[in-house]
Amino acid sequence: MEFNLAEKLGILKAIDQVIMADDNIYEGEAIFVSQLSNVVGFSAEIYKKAREVELEEAMAILEVMSRDKKEALAIMLNEAANADGRVGEEELKTIYRIFTRIGINFDAL
Repeated sequence: MEFNLAEKLGILKAIDQVIMADDNIYEGEAIFVSQLSNVVGFSAEIYKKAREVELEEAMAILEVMSRDKKEALAIMLNEAANADGRVGEEELKTIYRIFTRIGINFDAL
């Protein structure tokens, strides 16, 4: 699936929010981001730029993505949360807030 630059920034901002939900970056999470960058075409520079994007701007970008892209995002966020082998409550809350904000219906996934 192809994502434009704005979508990549929004996706990476959302992933970063999930990874940083517990204020730690674990080895598995770093490996996940590295693997994701190879699969989806995210460069380290884009990841750095995504961290500078305001959260509301990222959510607005994600909100207008197609259903298929939102479903891909849902998978990525789930994988990011599971990357360290444990899913914490803060990660779940963060994913829920993102899903709610951008209009992902849990029942439709």
